[in-house]
Amino acid sequence: MGLPLPGGRGGRIGGGAGLIVLLIVIGLQVLGGGGSDGTAGPLGGGSVPGSDQPEPIPPGQDPERELKDFSAFVFTKAQKTWSRQFAAQDSEYENAQLVLFRQGVDTGCGFASSAVGPFYCPADQRVYLDLSFYDALANQLGAPGDFAWAYVVAHEMGHHVQRQAGTEAEVRERQSSDPGAANELSIRLELQADCYAGVWASTVRNLLEKGDLREAFTATEAIGDDRLQSRGGGEVDPDTFTHGSSEQRERWFRAGYDGGDPGACDTFGAGQV
Repeated sequence: MGLPLPGGRGGRIGGGAGLIVLLIVIGLQVLGGGGSDGTAGPLGGGSVPGSDQPEPIPPGQDPERELKDFSAFVFTKAQKTWSRQFAAQDSEYENAQLVLFRQGVDTGCGFASSAVGPFYCPADQRVYLDLSFYDALANQLGAPGDFAWAYVVAHEMGHHVQRQAGTEAEVRERQSSDPGAANELSIRLELQADCYAGVWASTVRNLLEKGDLREAFTATEAIGDDRLQSRGGGEVDPDTFTHGSSEQRERWFRAGYDGGDPGACDTFGAGQV
């Protein structure tokens, strides 16, 4: 499959195929700040929501039903894609689970508030989607559309692939032994997840309508480190990047989409990303 850096497990980052755990966590009280180590934020990211979590809102009364269903649809499609990829290489793949939340959530990587945005926690192998980020993506970041959101989901699933392949754990080890290279390694990890999102997107070409792919490209550009720093009114400083520039994020998503091959996602073997 061409997945680089074989070997291990790992902070927050960015069951069988068909088994989705949807833990709808609405209206949690914010109990404290979430740590940022390993977060794949603004698309990034764990104890899991407690047994006293509220009952799901009846579908007929739920104004977010469509967004929840679409999130689950994309998650399931991506899950099946990667399950097949691993099986083709005679490699074991353990399914991720999906958690939808608002305001805050307890995870295997620690508590996370909605300020973190969507993320993946390798400790519990769950993708956490903050539903409020859908509106933020459209209204604050200028990246509206369902396929922009699909890219977000697929990016987080890309982090699960990295956890399964051992890439995430080895990156954490390298960052620990060489702190000076931590930011560069983080960028390469994030860009690889972007590329994996593109690989997934290539498997649903037949479902795309005109403009869908452009929505994904717009989303990759909107969450580039340079764009976010500029929007925040600060100076753009490449030395502080942790996720990659807008150009890099779009380019690596395209690399995955154009070839549909995970082998094209070796951001760690590339000289310049």
